[in-house]
Amino acid sequence: MKTYLTLFFLLVINLTTYGQDTYLKVVAKKGDGIYTLLRRHGLDFSNHLNSFLELNQGNIGKDNSLFAGKTYLLPSVSSGTAADAPASAVSKSKAAAHKGMNVSLFGDKYANVEVKDQQLKGAVYYLTSGHGGPDPGAVGKYGSYQLAEDEYAYDVTIRLARVLMEHGATVYMIVQDPNDGIRDENVLVMDTDEINYPNEKISYSQRERLRQRTRAINNLYAQHKGAYQRMLAIHVDSRSKSQNIDVFFYHHENSALGQKMAETIHQTFTSKYKRYQPNRDYFGNVSHRSSLYVIKYTHPPTVFIELGNIRNDLDQRRFVIANNRQALANWISDGIIADYKSR
Repeated sequence: MKTYLTLFFLLVINLTTYGQDTYLKVVAKKGDGIYTLLRRHGLDFSNHLNSFLELNQGNIGKDNSLFAGKTYLLPSVSSGTAADAPASAVSKSKAAAHKGMNVSLFGDKYANVEVKDQQLKGAVYYLTSGHGGPDPGAVGKYGSYQLAEDEYAYDVTIRLARVLMEHGATVYMIVQDPNDGIRDENVLVMDTDEINYPNEKISYSQRERLRQRTRAINNLYAQHKGAYQRMLAIHVDSRSKSQNIDVFFYHHENSALGQKMAETIHQTFTSKYKRYQPNRDYFGNVSHRSSLYVIKYTHPPTVFIELGNIRNDLDQRRFVIANNRQALANWISDGIIADYKSR
């Protein structure tokens, strides 16, 4: 079995020549989509989708899905056509048909992602939600239901991933749930089937879980050497049921870039609260907690976000209402965009 798994997930690379062009041949891993496969090999999805589809006719599944274990040809960097070029290079009507992508991880309802602009072009983000797999994290009571930290942190995180991709960012979800996608229910059912990127079973050991995440992020960080790279870890806190808290942010004490991003997102939240909740003060803050494992050991500048107290009735409204989870993702994204523009 061990040998089979090693062979199954091994990425096989060789060269195939057609006429004057030489193409790289790769084998799709389990869970790969076109976006993931192209990004892994440094190819921009919007520029090379059509070329990829043309090269691999007859080897593409429903909704442009890929088959694990199948061999695919990668377009050359120079193989883009006018239809594959960025929106600014072709007519608006022509570009509209090629500005979307299908990301199955987001679930059926949200899988189609429209790339609205390129505000985050060139930026790479690693997103990890707290706990997962055998560890639900903090658990709160909501009537007769239980609310698990990992489910709500994940839903906000995957919504954030989708928004960042809408603005042209390269995004890696480090904790992934292949079945859940983005969910609009109030009560998110607890499960244990999350995996660690790219397809690693999440360990029962807390320390090993953290090592899995930092290892995946640091490996990807090395692959994107020279690019603008940032990491965000999203959690939900657990305190006394009576304690209502706001969203707050941590960074490493020696990371000026991590602090800058944390402060920029915090400023965004402050302005949003003034606009949308003018009758209440916002008490969220920014501080350093270098002892947190993912802050201490991941290589990209990192921000660790606590979304609220899962045991508090008021804070629970921040999580159980889908529109509120989307607002959290949108506000974090607005802060991220502001940080990127000010680099």
